[in-house]
Amino acid sequence: MIKDYFVKNMVCDRCIKVLRDELMEHNLKLLEIELGRLRLYIESESEFEKLEAIFKNNGFLLLETPEHKLIEKVKIELIKMLQSIPLNLNKKLSVYLEEKLNRDYSMISRIFSATEHITIEKYFIKLKIEKVKELIQNKENNFTMIGQLLDYSHINHLSSQFKNETGMSLSEYKLRQNNSRNSLDKIM
Repeated sequence: MIKDYFVKNMVCDRCIKVLRDELMEHNLKLLEIELGRLRLYIESESEFEKLEAIFKNNGFLLLETPEHKLIEKVKIELIKMLQSIPLNLNKKLSVYLEEKLNRDYSMISRIFSATEHITIEKYFIKLKIEKVKELIQNKENNFTMIGQLLDYSHINHLSSQFKNETGMSLSEYKLRQNNSRNSLDKIM
């Protein structure tokens, strides 16, 4: 039977590679894979058990409720948005998510906040701060350029958000020898 499976913590290209390799190694028939979702042809209960073991052994979770699937879709859309910079969010985040998910934003926001105990906007800020850390570590752009790449209206706004999230200034972070970053699946 062909079925789509929604997967929690599948947030990067490496996650896709890990799952693709594991599925091939266990002779499971992968038809399609993208962040947060895969389509498989599962013929038996034993194949499904193999799939569950693969998820568990690699830190992934099978999402079953519509609410958890929706939350993961929100996270994946925001992560995808930040993969292609410069970020050109020429519409409100709420409108962007409504269009991507074909759902009313107030419903999306209510479910996300109730389940994750954080608003979508605050979650997106946390993602952006992790992207800022990545760009600082790459040493290719100055702070002003990083702000522009991530659609901050002014460097002061970026600096303020960074300090609020990390407890240190952009310069302090840049000077640290151990630049700590959070993996995207651990942001909350």
